[in-house]
Amino acid sequence: MKIESLEGIILTETNYGEASKILNVFTKEYGLIGIMSKGCRKIKSKLRSVSRKLIFGTFHIYYKQNGLSTLIGVDIINAFSNILMDLEKISYASYILDLTNQVIKQNEDKEIFDLLTNSLLKIEEGLSPIAITNILELKLLDYLGVSPSIDACAECGSQKQIVTVSSDAGGYICKECYRNEPLVSEKTIKTIRLYYYIDIKSITKLEIEENTTKEINNFLDDYYDRYTGLYVKSKDFIKQINKIDTIK
Repeated sequence: MKIESLEGIILTETNYGEASKILNVFTKEYGLIGIMSKGCRKIKSKLRSVSRKLIFGTFHIYYKQNGLSTLIGVDIINAFSNILMDLEKISYASYILDLTNQVIKQNEDKEIFDLLTNSLLKIEEGLSPIAITNILELKLLDYLGVSPSIDACAECGSQKQIVTVSSDAGGYICKECYRNEPLVSEKTIKTIRLYYYIDIKSITKLEIEENTTKEINNFLDDYYDRYTGLYVKSKDFIKQINKIDTIK
């Protein structure tokens, strides 16, 4: 096995044996790879602090192409300490990791790595975790091959008088094709399109009204359920948190 240094982020971790872990690491160079972190669960192990979900860094490994690589060490790029101190942020970050893990099993396009890391960095900087998550969710639909129609009416192709967005129709609906689908605000219609085209890395501020965020999130939840076939368990926890916040 040769020694390689790969930029990556830990998506999942699984205990192995008495003191080790198997890390699933999404790397920029090779996509998703398995890495054995030997003895990392021992208190004095130098690998202990870098062998957990959400570590983003340069992984120095004995690389094995068709099997488990072995971890030597990690130079941390970002440990996402701000995210780890906030329940809402860690909940959305966990969902983002789990969702990406499922998407890259179907499409390992290298652009997904930058979408993931830039999304997490923006949440770490303090931007709205739900807004950033929705932006990423919308962009990932491209890589699943089921993007909604957000440039024109999904029914007739008209770009005029768009009145709502519907997961059932597959995107925007114009006034002429409207058939009693639930209406959303004009701001929601515009924001969905903005989310799709915006470069996550370039975002410095996000001020989205609560109702707009709710309508976008509801649309994306329903759209994922209808068209992707993905089930991400960590999304259920987010829904529970949101229910508690609503009661408060």
